[in-house]
Amino acid sequence: MVEARQGLGTFVLEPSRSRNFQVDPATVITVRDVLDLLEFRISFESEAAALAALRHTPEQLRVIKDAVEYIQRLLESGVETKKADFDFHLAVAKATGNRYFPELLEHLGLAILPRARLDLRYISSDNAKEYLCRSNGEHREILAAITARDAEGARAAMRVHLTNSRDRLEGLYAKSDAKAPVQG
Repeated sequence: MVEARQGLGTFVLEPSRSRNFQVDPATVITVRDVLDLLEFRISFESEAAALAALRHTPEQLRVIKDAVEYIQRLLESGVETKKADFDFHLAVAKATGNRYFPELLEHLGLAILPRARLDLRYISSDNAKEYLCRSNGEHREILAAITARDAEGARAAMRVHLTNSRDRLEGLYAKSDAKAPVQG
């Protein structure tokens, strides 16, 4: 950036000290980074679920419900569910009626999912399918609260869902090298 001063010339300005906030999914490279991102998600996705409970349209509710059912069908057929899981969280964000919630999720993309960054075998000591079925059961709890227009219930259900993921990862983090790379 430059500044023109009449009679004096044009001067190069010092770089601005303020920076726009950014979360670059490419920088989520260690287990600690994944945990930090999960903590961040707990705050904004819990609120998104509460707002979705209050503001959703019938069409948005149908999209959330369809996402939960689609995940279940994929689980039953043994097909990967990462994209469908992301779509569930994005549908909840869209149901807030606040464009910033889905824009933030779309910016982060699949990187928000711990299993997109870490091998699922290391996240869960359980059978992977059981882990994913339990996770989708948590999605059903979120859906039930949103359907009932229960903002506090939706907030709590999303918090439980994401906290469960964080707790599983905390155990992994404690056993691993904090700088261990994750899948990109």
